Amino acid sequence: MMNWNQLISNCRLGQEHRHLERHDDRTEFKRDYDRLIFSAPFRRLQNKTQVFPLPGSIFVHNRLTHSLEVASVGMSLGNDVARHLCSKNRDFIDTMIPEIGQIVATACLAHDLGNPPFGHSGEKAIQTFFTEGKGVELQQRVSTEFWSDITRFDGNANAFRLLTHSFKGRRKGGFAMTYSTLASIVKYPFPSYHATKKKFGFFTTEHDNYVTVAQELGIPRLTTDDGSERWARYPLVYLVEAADDICYEIMDLEDAYKLKILTFDETVGLMMAFFDETAKNKIADRIGDEHLTDPNEKIQYLRACVIGKLENECVKTFIDHEEEILAGTFEGSLIEHMAPMQRDAYRKCTEISKARIYRSRPVLDVELSGYRIMATLMELMVEAIEHPDRYYSQQLIGRVSSQYDIDSPDLETRLMAVIDYISGMTDVYALDVYQKICGISLPII
Repeated sequence: MMNWNQLISNCRLGQEHRHLERHDDRTEFKRDYDRLIFSAPFRRLQNKTQVFPLPGSIFVHNRLTHSLEVASVGMSLGNDVARHLCSKNRDFIDTMIPEIGQIVATACLAHDLGNPPFGHSGEKAIQTFFTEGKGVELQQRVSTEFWSDITRFDGNANAFRLLTHSFKGRRKGGFAMTYSTLASIVKYPFPSYHATKKKFGFFTTEHDNYVTVAQELGIPRLTTDDGSERWARYPLVYLVEAADDICYEIMDLEDAYKLKILTFDETVGLMMAFFDETAKNKIADRIGDEHLTDPNEKIQYLRACVIGKLENECVKTFIDHEEEILAGTFEGSLIEHMAPMQRDAYRKCTEISKARIYRSRPVLDVELSGYRIMATLMELMVEAIEHPDRYYSQQLIGRVSSQYDIDSPDLETRLMAVIDYISGMTDVYALDVYQKICGISLPII
């Protein structure tokens, strides 16, 4: 059974035995938050696709705005859970338990940092280069564990790598985040080679980092029939996951309405389904009292109501299942265990999103284009590291940032350097590099 006092730790990865002199009153968890906000990987999220193509005349969500919104909801979820915990156990008040909201918000900021350009199509392009493209022949030249990592490449595991890996010229521990923040982003606490589905939590290269974090926080390794490495989920992961689930589903509805993929009546119907008749009447009265006649304002108000309702339901679910969560026996997400009305309304939104939003023409177009761009970049860059003495290879390698170990004598290290380089690109930069190296566009001289 996990215990809260051990689960919340401000020990920093890579700086366990170092005492830094502090010049302000920020907590270590607030330092994590600030460190991410001012980081280059976080800034790059502004030019990474969320669902719809990067905006033209109508502004919809990108990875940056999505992450900020998830962090806002995560802060509320964490604060409410902390309040409940402290009300049940007054001894928690003078511990780090009240900082749960800050930890969850920080993890929410970081949860998409590892996503490559063009979202899931970018992930797929990296995976299939090794399973369907020219990268197939590399299987015999790398370890089984490494092959599992790259053929299942996943943005979740890449986020943990981005925060913890010591890239060239960088300090030990990467971002040197607190253990609690790091554990909160590992949604799937097992390596790729022990994953039963496509998702996993960390690459082989970061395996030891996760083990260190798990041991410090008292996250138990689960007993499995086949002896595979699997850990219980860190409790705060459920709150980060819930914040993400709430935001991407409900905000995608609002974006779909703005882009005229869903009508006003359809959007209102989906959002109102989260409430009973009494609540619906109160919402209608409030819209009348506030004189909200603009359709966009009505949708925004409804969206706020839905998010508030889902946040309350997820907190209630977390508290109701606290013992199972701490025991590592809770299965599924908080969303899946909500009250039937909210759970069913959420499922309906998911069905509509899959049928009408995620398969819409603009989304499919960017996925097709993004896949081709990423596949081409992978092919050219991997060929360059396989034949570094060629003139064209040297030109391509020369574009890669010095933090990536692209010149390593070890093939696996060079391959990860290519993946680090390409996955770290923004959509716009990936397109620009693609056009230049394919001779489609030339820089202005």
